[in-house]
Amino acid sequence: MGRTPSVQSVRRSRPPVIEATGRFLADWTGDSRVFVPQGYEPGYDYPLLVWLPGAASRFDLGRAMTRVSLRNYIAVQPAAGETAMWRAIDRVRDRLSVHARRIWLVGHAAGGTAAFREACRHPDTFAGAVSLGGNFPLGEPVFGRLDAIRRMPMLLCCRADSVQADAATTDRTLRLFHAAGATLAMRIYQRGGMLSRGTLADVNRWLMDEICGTPANLQPHRAV
Repeated sequence: MGRTPSVQSVRRSRPPVIEATGRFLADWTGDSRVFVPQGYEPGYDYPLLVWLPGAASRFDLGRAMTRVSLRNYIAVQPAAGETAMWRAIDRVRDRLSVHARRIWLVGHAAGGTAAFREACRHPDTFAGAVSLGGNFPLGEPVFGRLDAIRRMPMLLCCRADSVQADAATTDRTLRLFHAAGATLAMRIYQRGGMLSRGTLADVNRWLMDEICGTPANLQPHRAV
């Protein structure tokens, strides 16, 4: 809020990067954690997944990315707070090869709501948002940049029992997106957690479809 994110600026020169194994969690972003994909190529611009876990959730970045993809993305789990998020993005872009227009927010539980909120507030910075069990922030003034938001894909993953228990919220969310002309995809699961292998494999397929414009299972092993 009131900040011009430096991720829009011209990329600065990068120091050498330590060799990646696909589960490497670096510590050079301070309190944040970083996932470097297997077979990392410094000359290739990777999509960046910015993970926002829920405040009460137990989250393992390495395990989550193993279930999403070992090769397709760089990922960062910032420390808590919006300032820490921007700082983590800046530091990752300083050290690793990130595509400036492929920075995605992925949130779990309350972090999913935060992912929606930040993506809508900064549609020129983020390519889109994925929420794993977090509701859209209804009632908050987040559609101020409506023209840009209409071009931004968003994904909501949720459990069937949660949808049934709060059908009114789902209905309000779908009506809001329809009225705004914005894009929201929904995945509803009968069983399994929001960080399960099946759910995160779906997230990978959806992201690859949005990034590449073709189904993920038709991509080569480095599918971006």
